Amino acid sequence: MDLGLKGKRALVLGASKGIGRGIAAELAAEGARVIVASRDGEACAGVADDLSRQHGTEVIGTACDMSDLAAVDRVAVFAEEKFGGVDVLVNNTGGPPFGPVSQVDSDTWRKFFESMFISVTHLTGLLTPGMRERGWGRVLLVTSTGVIEPIPHLGISNALRIALTNWAKTISLEYAPDGVTINALMPGRIDTDRIQSFLESAAKQQNKEIAEVRAEAEANIPMGRIGRVDEFAALAAFLASERASYITGTSTAIDGGVSKRGV
Repeated sequence: MDLGLKGKRALVLGASKGIGRGIAAELAAEGARVIVASRDGEACAGVADDLSRQHGTEVIGTACDMSDLAAVDRVAVFAEEKFGGVDVLVNNTGGPPFGPVSQVDSDTWRKFFESMFISVTHLTGLLTPGMRERGWGRVLLVTSTGVIEPIPHLGISNALRIALTNWAKTISLEYAPDGVTINALMPGRIDTDRIQSFLESAAKQQNKEIAEVRAEAEANIPMGRIGRVDEFAALAAFLASERASYITGTSTAIDGGVSKRGV
């Protein structure tokens, strides 16, 4: 299926590894020109080289720390200078630490509100005017299934990602007449470094082997396994494409059927 992404210009955050890298790879495979960004600029440069060789399209790596608004401004300018604008923006921020939400202090709340919410709304506000002027754009948010079913020990993520989701739903109404869509993807357990850290933390708390904790986690997933990054990235690429032009303001769980929420 031709997704109509050839030549489109994309900026993918958190793209040095995991879900972000997977999305960048999928977009590059569809012929998009991609900027991959994360706090680790060196790692992003390596990812860019790999994806350019694999897919024969232009991929550029750069650094962007989403906890620093000046860095957010710089990556927006970088995208304008390198590509002349962005057609696809993938907002993928790092997850906060695990732990009891009752122990989160005000400074920590403020820190993660700035890096997970303010940074995303700020960058989106910088890049969507061009999309609206051109009459075409895609904004994706990588959130969490904690938006619909709060996940124990991930209280910061549960709270801030639902705020981001409702912001996106609201602003989708403003973008829609201009051909710009905004959609959220809610990962469940996807096989990344973060899920490995989560399993390690759970194993330590429960005094169990990681393999045992992983098996228990998989047993609670209707599909019986943890998801792959490429499965997640496939939906992201579709929502970023011309084919998804009538889909906006949605939040979709990619979790193997774990979420109990109906329509």
